Parts: sequence; structure tokens; C-alpha cells
Amino acid sequence: MGGDYAVIALYIAGMLGVGWIGLRLARTKSDYLVAGRRLGWFMYSGTMSAVVLGGASTVGGVKLGYTYGVSGAWLVIAIGAGILVLHAVFARRLVKLRVYTVGEMLDLRYGGRASAVSGVVMWGYTLMLTVTSTLAFASIFKVLFAIPNWAGIAIGGSIVVLYSVLGGMWSITLTDIAQFVVKTVGILFVLLPVAVVSAGGFGGMADKLDASYFEFSSIGGETILTYFLIYTFGLLIGQDIWQRVFTARTPRIATGGGIISGVYCLVYGVAGALIGTAAKVLYPDLGSAQDAFATIAERLLPTGVRGLVLAAALSALMSTSSGALIACATTTTSDLLRKVGLKSGEVLRNRVTTLVLGVVAIGIAMMVDDVVNALTIAYDILVGGLLVTILGALFWKRGTSQGAYASMVAGTASVIAFMIVDGVAANSPIYWGLGVSLVVYVAVSLATPRTPDSVLSVWTQRLRGSAETEVSSTKQELHR
Repeated sequence: MGGDYAVIALYIAGMLGVGWIGLRLARTKSDYLVAGRRLGWFMYSGTMSAVVLGGASTVGGVKLGYTYGVSGAWLVIAIGAGILVLHAVFARRLVKLRVYTVGEMLDLRYGGRASAVSGVVMWGYTLMLTVTSTLAFASIFKVLFAIPNWAGIAIGGSIVVLYSVLGGMWSITLTDIAQFVVKTVGILFVLLPVAVVSAGGFGGMADKLDASYFEFSSIGGETILTYFLIYTFGLLIGQDIWQRVFTARTPRIATGGGIISGVYCLVYGVAGALIGTAAKVLYPDLGSAQDAFATIAERLLPTGVRGLVLAAALSALMSTSSGALIACATTTTSDLLRKVGLKSGEVLRNRVTTLVLGVVAIGIAMMVDDVVNALTIAYDILVGGLLVTILGALFWKRGTSQGAYASMVAGTASVIAFMIVDGVAANSPIYWGLGVSLVVYVAVSLATPRTPDSVLSVWTQRLRGSAETEVSSTKQELHR
């Protein structure tokens, strides 16, 4: 595997080199957290695609294809649908707000009382999302170097933490573009056609597998619905995704680039399911379905090409991991530390926070053994705790800070309680979380005084994207 090692080494060296370039670009808070809000069409759509298609979409997507066939594509299709809805409906508003976090948006809308609770929920979500992508490094490095899971997690996680700490969002954006190209070539143009042809084509696969492998509903209607509830809605409100939206130079770029990214996600989801289906034909007796991706790449591809595909898998993992890590750090500094009196504007403080959280995520990843379940925990907490409050902020003027606060607490508590009672993989936590959150939000909002006009007028002015607002926001960023 000497050729593969060379390709992987070049890829890793390239990522670290780009991280060093990002160090020179990240001189202000805006540079470090949102790449100076200067991304154009190509960079925006590429980095958005890279951040949403990570370990769960690649290693987990192939795992679902190995287990359920083409129906395994629904997880990534739900993610793509979330990206499409986000950019078709919300992106222009979010760019105009010129904030850094979901918590800052809620404070702006509800009058400065919501970011403490939302920050805790978002912190848990982004940290667990970092863990899921870091966990998936184990399956790739196990194939490459025959090392234990913990060592693979430590190697992959350390690389991500290093370039993320160096340049923040600029490093992550530049590496994401490289990762997007490598991932597209490796997964869509190399592994997919080779896997399908080696398995005998679609006809050959159909002859060797049960017919359920080619039914789009075989994974189960309830599971498909749950994927859309968790991942589609989760993509609408996740800090890691919003933070990428904030990097767009204009609202138009955010909308158009995001729609391109959403279509790409749909294609990627089908590709992963087909690769997993081919792996089931070629290697029907794997000890773990989670090893399907690494196994088919290791056994099917020649030296060098195999290294490219494994680099593509690393690209998927690193892009999501780094995006989630910077989002977690941003939530920590802007929403949580600020609440206890610590300023969030210093680049050094953001770097230190990113480093500490990266080390914590690596440690947690060494104790978790299922990438899809870990991702489910993250999205259940996010959607059950925050979806109602965020959509209420954007669409219901009668929503109040008291309603938002109570809704977030009740929804999050319900999700956690039903995870304990029914299990992490159960569908009930998200249904109960959303239901309780909605009822509490409406009831408490109607029972409490309306949001003051002074608060709503500032909110409305931001949404209009007035010149005065943008100048004021720019001055605030420079002072920070």
C-alpha cells in the first residue's frame, strides 16, 4: 500500500498547509468565525456541501446501503432536502441579520434572554456532531494502518484540530474546497462506477440480492419520516450550517450556492446507497456493516486509486468535523462565555477554545462506537429543543422570550427523558420533544406580555438589511 500511503500523506500535508495559509488570513473575529463574510458562488456551494456530507453521510450512508439497499439513501436525501429548504426560504434573512450564532439571532428577536439556554443546547449538538465525524476516522485508519480505533481517532482528530485552530473559518473554508473536489472525484467518479461494475451491474446485483434491496421504502416509512424530522429540520437550524450561511458575500450568493449544494447532496446520497448495495453483493458476511466503505475501497481498488478514495472519505470526515468544531467554539465564546462576562472578540480566545473543545471531542469519540446513533443524539437534542423557538422567531410575532425559554427547556428535557426510557435509536424522543416544545411555546407566549415594539423594530430593521444596519454591524465587528 506504499502508493496509498503516499497519496494520503500528500493529502494530509496539503490540509495542514492550507491551515497555515488560513492563519495569515484570520486576523479579526469576522475572519476567524465567518471568513470575513466574503465567499462567492463556488466557494460557498463547495464548502456548504463539504460541511453537511461527513462521516454519517459517507461511512454511515454506505453502511445503510449495505443493510437496506437503495433505501439507505434516505438519510442523506433528508439532509439534502434540509439544505434546499434552508436556502430557498431562510438564507436571505439569515445573511441580512449579520450575526455569528443562532443564540445571537434569538437574543435579537426575543430581547436578549434566549441565548443562554439555546447556547447550551447548541453546544451539546455541535460537540456531538464533532464527535460523530471524529469517530468515523477509526474505520479509515484501521484499513490503512491496521491500528486500533482509538489511535485512528487520535490521528484524524488531531489533524482537524490543528488546521481549525490555526485559521478558523478561513482554514476550514480553504480545506473544504480541496476536500469537496477530492470527495467528488473519489466517491462519485471512481468508487461508485467501480463498485457497481464489480458487483455485476444493476442486473447482477438484482440477481444476487433480495428484492427489498431495490425498494425505496424497505427501510420503513416511520424511519424515513423520522429522518426528515431530524435531519431536514436539523439542517434548518444547526449552528454549523448557519455559520456557513453567514460566510456568503451577499444574500443572492447564499441562496443560489445553497440550492446547488442541496442538489449535490441528493446525488451523493444515492451514490452512497448504491456503493453499500454493491458491497453487500461482493462481501456479504462482514462482521460490521460500518466497515463496508473501508472494505470495498481496500479490496476492490488498485494502489494509488485506493488512496484517492480513502482520502475522499477522510475529506468527508474532516470537513464536517472541522465545521462542527468551529461552530461549537463560536457558540462557547459568543453565547456562553459572554453570558458570564468574558469578551468573545479576541482571536486568541477563540483559538484556545477551539483547541480545548477539539481535545474533548477526541476523548468522547474514543468512548462511542456507532456513528449513526451518535448523530441521532445530536440532531434529536437540536430539533426537539430549538426548532419551534427558531421558527417562531422567524414567523410568529406573538412569540415571547418567556415562551422561547420555556419551550427550549421543555423540549430538550423531553428528548433526553425519552432517550433514557426508549433508547437512543428510538423514534419517540423527537416526536415527544417537538410536541411538548410546540405546546409550551404557544401556551406560554400567549400567557405573557408581547415582545416590546422597541425589540421588534430592531429585528425588522436587520431583516430589511438596511445600509445603516450593515454599517453599524461592520463597526461593531471591527471594535470586537
